[in-house]
Amino acid sequence: MKLPFSHEQFLDVFAAYNRLLWPVAVLLWLATLLALVSWWRRGAASSPVLAGLLAIHWAWSGIAYHFAFFRAINPAAIAFATVFVAQAVLLAWMGVLRRRLVFSPSRSGWGLFGVALAVYALAYPGMGLLTGLSYPRMPTFGVPCPTTILTAGLLALQGAPFGATPGFAEPDPEVGVTPHAGGALPIPSRVLLTGLASGGAAGWLVLERS
Repeated sequence: MKLPFSHEQFLDVFAAYNRLLWPVAVLLWLATLLALVSWWRRGAASSPVLAGLLAIHWAWSGIAYHFAFFRAINPAAIAFATVFVAQAVLLAWMGVLRRRLVFSPSRSGWGLFGVALAVYALAYPGMGLLTGLSYPRMPTFGVPCPTTILTAGLLALQGAPFGATPGFAEPDPEVGVTPHAGGALPIPSRVLLTGLASGGAAGWLVLERS
């Protein structure tokens, strides 16, 4: 499939984004690091904070990247921006207001996979340098790829917490949510997880193959 923009145009969009909005990208990276450290120490009690942070990531990517910059080279960016903002609203509604998203540290394969993806999302700005790109013509933070990777990682953490008894589903008075009964990640979350991870990978394919 032929893309409506060239590889050089794609990198030019990142350059424009980074030159103008780099302070916000740095602040968003630091906020994400601090939120993940807090989650590691406090566990599920940090779930509403993480959900709110994800909502900010998706809204920022939709408005500040897709609509403000990517739209200049791809008309479909308007649709992308709409979907990203809708996802931000959904995350805020389900994770902050209704507190239905619980991110728990887990020894399961899904839990370890989720932590690995979250770490990868934080390391994402450095990946461009390792693949031969140079700043500012490279993806940094607050753009779609690290956003989708971080979200995929946190969704994978909707499993049983450390030391949980299988089948536990009592309300947690500290966070006001009902943890997922231990075991496999719910099928809808798995489907969404796969889609988000694929979206992150697709971003690198555009960079490598365009």
